[in-house]
Amino acid sequence: MTTTAPAPTRDAARRPGDAQARAPRLLPHWIGFWVIATAFLTEMAFCAVPTPLYAIYQQRDGFPTTVLTVVFASYAVGVMVSLYLAGHLSDWLGRRRVILASLLINLLAAILFLVWNDLAGLLVARFVCGLGIGILTATATAHLSELGAAADQAQGRSGIVSTFANLGGIGLGPLVGGLLVTWFARPLVVPFAVFAVLLAVLAVAVAFVPETVERRAERPAYRPQRVAVPAEGRRAFWAAGAAAFGAFAVFGTFMGLSATFLVGILGLHSHLLAGLAPFVVFTAAALAQVATARFPVRRQVALAITLASLGLLTVGASALTASLALFLVGGGIAGAGIGILFRASLTTVAHVADPARRGEALAGVFLIAYAGMTLPPLLTAAALSVWSAVGVLVGLTLVATALVALAGSRMLRS
Repeated sequence: MTTTAPAPTRDAARRPGDAQARAPRLLPHWIGFWVIATAFLTEMAFCAVPTPLYAIYQQRDGFPTTVLTVVFASYAVGVMVSLYLAGHLSDWLGRRRVILASLLINLLAAILFLVWNDLAGLLVARFVCGLGIGILTATATAHLSELGAAADQAQGRSGIVSTFANLGGIGLGPLVGGLLVTWFARPLVVPFAVFAVLLAVLAVAVAFVPETVERRAERPAYRPQRVAVPAEGRRAFWAAGAAAFGAFAVFGTFMGLSATFLVGILGLHSHLLAGLAPFVVFTAAALAQVATARFPVRRQVALAITLASLGLLTVGASALTASLALFLVGGGIAGAGIGILFRASLTTVAHVADPARRGEALAGVFLIAYAGMTLPPLLTAAALSVWSAVGVLVGLTLVATALVALAGSRMLRS
């Protein structure tokens, strides 16, 4: 998701001989900054736009909730594969090239959604979408930081924009999907057609954004992703990774199963509500990250544990009382806490990483995080086949609360 990695200095961003000095600047750095921010937000929204559509696929094809969760998990698997194989390549190949590749991969995913919309096509399209997002997240975060420094922007602005592009995009996607499903007659066509056009236009725009990474004369031999953190920072890295795992476990469950809980517990079949619940969670996460940006990391983590625990327990209470208001309020509070926790984990990694390999270190923590988005939602879906939705949601909130508290406490100790 996002990070407030310290931006490179102006001298570092403009050192003699780097790529941006050698190549013509087709766009000013400040315009390039906003182009990348827009591309980042659009791609993250696209990855989440199917959230309110899952119920339509399920109703049309008649597959169980477990299969629906496998469809969602295929996206997370795609992200993990991409992160492992290519999430670090922007440190070698350049930021712009990798972001352009991610746009084209997601354009392919949008086309697959349009032309191959049975269950097999849905699995493949979600996996391809994950491949595009896996090479985007850390790369776009680093590129925004570097473009902001080259454009003489305040360091904090890059972090704020990254926050809203990343978490705000994930929150915006389900809401846009829910609105399009409500307003238009072809719910499995219109959302993907709209995003296909946006992704194609942005691919053209990104091609004119300045590069910020010097291409090495002798490219190092290819190798998959590995954790590139100095020995003295590894304990902090793994503590941050555990926190990221816990944060994404909660995020993934809200993304993949919120519609299931709305129907199973509250009897609500609204596609707009299915998109609104993730929107509340991720928007609260983004706003909380911005509001606490200047807090010391230890204070951020302590606040995150408190908010996440309170919010998750409120979500559990909403299941016992069948209250939509409590479900949304609890989701918002939990989202705020989880957002702060994840931001603190990325800030920690950015500070302990070698600046020349920061993209690789960030890709490593995203890899750990997306593992948290894969297994817990699958286990939750399996539990739904055995126990009632109320019992599963209450149990899930208790387990998630313990996981967040444990991961946060480990970060505090490190």
